Amino acid sequence: MPRLQQLLARPDEPRDYDSFLLLLLLSLLAIGVVMVNSASVPVAERLFGNPLHFTIRHLIYLGLGGTLAVLVLNVPVQRWHQGNLLLLALAVAGLLAVLIFGRTVNGATRWLALGPISIQPAEPAKLFFFVYLASYLVRRHEEVRENIKGFAKPMLVLLVLSVLLLLQPDMGTVIVMFATALVLLFLAGAKLWQFIVLSLTGVSAVLFLIVYSEYRWRRVTAFLDPWADPFGSGYQLTQSLMAFGRGGFSGQGLGNSIQKLEYLPEAHNDFIFAIIAEETGFIGVFAVLALLFLLVARLLWIGRQAMLKQMHFHGFLALAMAIWFGFQTAVNIGVASGVLPTKGLTLPFVSSGGSSLIIMLMAAALVLRIDFEVRMEGKHAINRGGRST
Repeated sequence: MPRLQQLLARPDEPRDYDSFLLLLLLSLLAIGVVMVNSASVPVAERLFGNPLHFTIRHLIYLGLGGTLAVLVLNVPVQRWHQGNLLLLALAVAGLLAVLIFGRTVNGATRWLALGPISIQPAEPAKLFFFVYLASYLVRRHEEVRENIKGFAKPMLVLLVLSVLLLLQPDMGTVIVMFATALVLLFLAGAKLWQFIVLSLTGVSAVLFLIVYSEYRWRRVTAFLDPWADPFGSGYQLTQSLMAFGRGGFSGQGLGNSIQKLEYLPEAHNDFIFAIIAEETGFIGVFAVLALLFLLVARLLWIGRQAMLKQMHFHGFLALAMAIWFGFQTAVNIGVASGVLPTKGLTLPFVSSGGSSLIIMLMAAALVLRIDFEVRMEGKHAINRGGRST
């Protein structure tokens, strides 16, 4: 009954947590479970003799992520602010550890084995860097706005993390972190010329890495003309485009995908959006895009409310989560639809579970906590003004 009373409370009365954001998250997670199950059956049957192997694995990671999310909900946001440097050190330590002790799969060293499970340190590194960046913007807000030194410090930290990530190699994570940091610094008041110079520098660095890396160059040429080599470098993209083409308006029906029959690699993971398009058509694609758009819009709204109440760490952190989720969604969908070159990034809350799902659930729970503290007008939060040293 107390919970029901809270749900029926007047609009001006704060509820425990944002029910609309919770509804969006649960809807995306439910779609993810259904689509991972549908897309993974053939490959799971062949590799493990169990058609539900990846579904069970996804549910286990979902359970772990949900448990950690509940823990995050009970941690005051101020604790993240106070421990930002420790979290940054953990991010660096994790990226170093994977280079020394990591497991190599398909030429990439990105996973650390912890007993029966494997974790990808690049995922918590994203979250911890954004916590550090939000804290830095609170502590050095005027410095960021007034001189290049304040702008350059967090970018040097990002450079160190980027070098460690590129040694794995994992350029997709670097691009997400760079884009999020750039937009957040701009929103914090960095000068326009700094924003433009850094953008050009970042684009130039990416182009350099592409030109001087054979496998990245093959990805770009396959993106430009996938049909030139449909059974070689362009294979994954052409199969993904076929899935979109077969989907039509209403799709082939849930479970009736042809491309998931091991024609499309990573159908339950990075390319799950193509299976959604094939099985549910334009209707399903529109529904998933609408949910993700509303999710990002809600996070932006929460960030804005925090800034209006002078809770700047809360605001910057919520904005960082919104930019991260939005940019990663755009890249994943762009790759699957042939708009962008192939990058190994998951579709938030939908793709097959693992480190990405767990960390994104923690990040979403952190935003729910931010919203809770903003609604309670700063209870258990940083003092108003938020720009403490």
